[in-house]
Amino acid sequence: MDEEVRQTERTGPGRDRAYDVVLFGATGFVGALTAEYLARHAPAGCRWALAGRDPGKLERLRERLAALHPGCADVPLLRADASDPAAVRELAAATRVLATTVGPYVLYGTELVAACAEEGTDYVDLTGEPEFVDRVYVEHDARARETGARLVHACGFDCIPADLGTYFTVQQLPEGAALQVDAFVRSNALFSGGTLASALTAMGRGPQAMAAARARRLHEPRLPGRRVRGPLGVPRFSRETGTWAMPLPSLDPRVVTRSAAALERYGPDFRYRHYASVKHLPVAVGGAVAVGATAALAQLPSARRWMSGHWGPGEGPDAERRARSWFTVRFVGEGGGRRVFTEVSGGDPGYDETAKMLAESALCLAYDALPQRAGQLTTAVAMGDALLDRLQKTGIRFRVAAVN
Repeated sequence: MDEEVRQTERTGPGRDRAYDVVLFGATGFVGALTAEYLARHAPAGCRWALAGRDPGKLERLRERLAALHPGCADVPLLRADASDPAAVRELAAATRVLATTVGPYVLYGTELVAACAEEGTDYVDLTGEPEFVDRVYVEHDARARETGARLVHACGFDCIPADLGTYFTVQQLPEGAALQVDAFVRSNALFSGGTLASALTAMGRGPQAMAAARARRLHEPRLPGRRVRGPLGVPRFSRETGTWAMPLPSLDPRVVTRSAAALERYGPDFRYRHYASVKHLPVAVGGAVAVGATAALAQLPSARRWMSGHWGPGEGPDAERRARSWFTVRFVGEGGGRRVFTEVSGGDPGYDETAKMLAESALCLAYDALPQRAGQLTTAVAMGDALLDRLQKTGIRFRVAAVN
């Protein structure tokens, strides 16, 4: 695409701000991993800070970081509570990019994203909550467009592999053709207490989520001359992967189709389906039953509290378990007489790789030449090739497996 790009320099928007990147929720499980990644990989001269509500925990985290990299002994610590509008507004006004790991976002993210939209501050998070994303669009997209803020959700395993993997796959297919992409997700990873809390909250807010989706549809403009679809699909055996494909009703298909709606490179008629890829049928059936039972129990507040209590926020798999974890997302793309097989793969998806993705997304917004866009954006629309290049350099693999 012929896009006008700009270098987000310190002479540009936010030039008078104290920080390039602020990490909010730095003392949580994924927050601390993200802080460690920044300690190792933030470029020389990057002005970054840690933020949270507990000064003692922030101090202890900084001590850990200083042991990894002595220069981190001077990393600024900023106190702010997600429920304090004045504090988060001050936080947003102090930085060019604000990255947050504090979820469930529908409960704790509203004030922060509103402050970023008002202050013209770029924002990245790790949400996988459709309700939160839809509410942000309805309430803050227009204001963010006015101030120049880029509000980019789901900058972790939710939903970068699916979004940028589809973006990468589409680039291997002919332009101007109707395109179809199916994604098949496999992983052996565990989840943290924070992830569990977010998932249970989202499952227990079905009516609110549907209301938010309806409101979004009323606000979103029509797509003239093009069609974009993300049907749920049905369980099936996938000959392409040799596994059972179980539909995944996650945020990923919504993000991918929003990228497709915004970028004409996805063609005049685009369809995307998203599956969990399971080798053995009994495991697939058992997984579907377990998810259904969890979703049913999540409708009861007492059951949500009981399930959340078994693994609290801030807890998660240890380094040894994460080192054994992996993920692959395989894509089958078709269109214009061409068929391609691509793959995105990496290590521990929910924590080590998610921390890497979030940090690189924040650094990408802070430093890279990007399209002049604002408002609520996906990773493919906001950062596209620049973020793809960054992630490949960190060891997350995007490859073409076959073409026919």
